[in-house]
Amino acid sequence: MFNKHHKSRTHARQFGSRSAAGITLLSALLLVGCASFSPDRGMGVVAGVASDTINKDVMAIRTPDDAQRADATVKALLRRPLTVDSAVQIALLSNRGLQAAYNELALAETDLVGDSLPPNPTFSISRISGNGALEIERQVVGDILALATLPFRSEIARQRFQKAQLRAAEETLRLAADVRRAYYRAVAANELVGLLTDAKSTAEATAQLAQKLGETGSLNKLDQAREQVFYAETTADLATLRQEATSSRERLIRLLGLWDTDIGIRLPQKLPILPRQPLSLPRIEVDAVAHRIDLQIARIELAALAKSLNLTEASRFVTLLDVAGIDRKTRDPEGAPFRERGFDVQFQIPIFDGGEVRVRQAAEIYNQAFNLLTEKAVNIRSEARDAFRVYRSTYDIAGHYQREVLPLRKIISEEMQLRFSSMQVDVFALLTEARQRIAALRAAIEAKRNFWLAQSELQTAINGGGRSEPSSETRSATAAQASSGGGH
Repeated sequence: MFNKHHKSRTHARQFGSRSAAGITLLSALLLVGCASFSPDRGMGVVAGVASDTINKDVMAIRTPDDAQRADATVKALLRRPLTVDSAVQIALLSNRGLQAAYNELALAETDLVGDSLPPNPTFSISRISGNGALEIERQVVGDILALATLPFRSEIARQRFQKAQLRAAEETLRLAADVRRAYYRAVAANELVGLLTDAKSTAEATAQLAQKLGETGSLNKLDQAREQVFYAETTADLATLRQEATSSRERLIRLLGLWDTDIGIRLPQKLPILPRQPLSLPRIEVDAVAHRIDLQIARIELAALAKSLNLTEASRFVTLLDVAGIDRKTRDPEGAPFRERGFDVQFQIPIFDGGEVRVRQAAEIYNQAFNLLTEKAVNIRSEARDAFRVYRSTYDIAGHYQREVLPLRKIISEEMQLRFSSMQVDVFALLTEARQRIAALRAAIEAKRNFWLAQSELQTAINGGGRSEPSSETRSATAAQASSGGGH
């Protein structure tokens, strides 16, 4: 009777252990099924941000067909004179640094899938023989702690992947902002070169006239030298501006990612005219806080650190929990062979390290991220206000030159020409007026360039894509905290 009950209990324990093992295996298989790579490798979010923010298309070039489509689009855009919109689109398709950022996003997805998979079991087999005896032992070891914390670690990995998506979108916006700045600087340099080229022709004609008057004795050496130096200075300024225009053009070409025969881009000779009315943004601070990509990244990072802190607190006392199933077969020459089955549990006793160090580290990292997020929100509001003030002031300054200064300079120039023709003023007065007119035209071009640069900075202040980046220490700390609680 006792043997029957003993066998019944033994059978029940075996059935229960097999059922638990089956449930564990089924859960693992379900988790494996959920962890898979996305068809676009995370580019959907990046494409959405680029479309909504700058109205441009992006593409992660991964196959020869992708490269061929991107190259065809770029060549079609290069057949026409370059505009700021076409320049941004070309850069988004050709810049290899941006493609490297998209590769980084694909790598982040591999981390997501890897962190979402259950730990692989470990199988070991040993064979010991001697004096005719033989013992064979097989073990299957599973990391129970890693399996138990897998849902938490998967959620943290998913948030890190979302942060990587936004970081790739931020790199896209940063490249677009850099291209806009480089484009306006290159076009402004072209316009300044055109202005100084005309000024050089005028200065050369004036210098030749002064030389002839000097030969006849109608102009003394001092006045003759003044007019000659105007021509010499204009020539030097033109050479400097041509060098700056070439450098600005090359910087734009680098950002566009062009090489070989594609570097022959056609830039306009003048900057676009000012818009009739400036933008009115009464809610610019609210818009910046709602749309800035770097602030969204900081929010996701803070949420991931909060989950990591909870995971660290939950697993502070247990950092190692392995369970092994054992099957041992023994053959003794003096007796009948027999088989033994059992299990082995291995865990760490928190005698010296109760997890307080890890908990405090996680808490301080979370507090650090919270303070950095608050600081970023304050800075973003200030940057938005300052960018809008600069935008409005540069618009007013550029408009003032167009409406007031340049028309007055034109009147003065025409009147001086009339008086010079009627011999009411001398050549030196005409030379002085020419210098002042060139200086006013140059200042007007620079004011218009500053306005377009300020408009680009305003877009950056609202949407993100500036030059500042989160500290690498915070990012590495996030990864370290997210991996706590699993494995050993």
